[in-house]
Amino acid sequence: MIGILGGTFDPVHNGHVQIALDVSHTLDLQETRLIPCNVPPHRDMPVASAEHRLAMLELVADDHTELSIDKRELEREGPSWMVDTLSSLRNELGELPLCLILGVDAFNQIDSWHEWKKLISLVHIVIADRPDCELTRSGIVADFLSQHLTNKKQDLLQQAAGVIYRCPVTQVDVSSTKVRERIRSGGDASDLVPEKVWAYIQKQAIYK
Repeated sequence: MIGILGGTFDPVHNGHVQIALDVSHTLDLQETRLIPCNVPPHRDMPVASAEHRLAMLELVADDHTELSIDKRELEREGPSWMVDTLSSLRNELGELPLCLILGVDAFNQIDSWHEWKKLISLVHIVIADRPDCELTRSGIVADFLSQHLTNKKQDLLQQAAGVIYRCPVTQVDVSSTKVRERIRSGGDASDLVPEKVWAYIQKQAIYK
């Protein structure tokens, strides 16, 4: 079973790494692929270049054998629709179970995603469940959750896609925006990002 964690990673921070490792260990994943977005459909363009964001992710993957980098969105033109990414992965990997890892906030807004109802036919959805975030309790997303939710990890292995699983993760109070703002104001963000990433940001003078 393979995990998929997408994002702009602008920059990759300790929260990203913690979620990826927690889910990987809890579900005993073969690997977790970090997929940097090229053209984000739902937010502003990244501040750092694709080259810098990729380089920082590679530093993280070098330190964690559970993690790997998948560059397919950076190599694809146009909006980085997750449904296109997952379709290409499914075509490559056949019936291997795939898990798309989403934070609670992202899941609560999944109905704004392009062809969002198709996602569950391509992958399982694993919600990175933090104590400070609450899943939506009403509306179309809540109905979608109740329809596909399971509390059994083995259900993820018995089919290639189709279920939603809530996976507890360690709470880390950090965001890429917080990292960028601290750096922009002249502060030290070494406590928010991996050590090698912080050294890279300083050397390349990113986010100044």
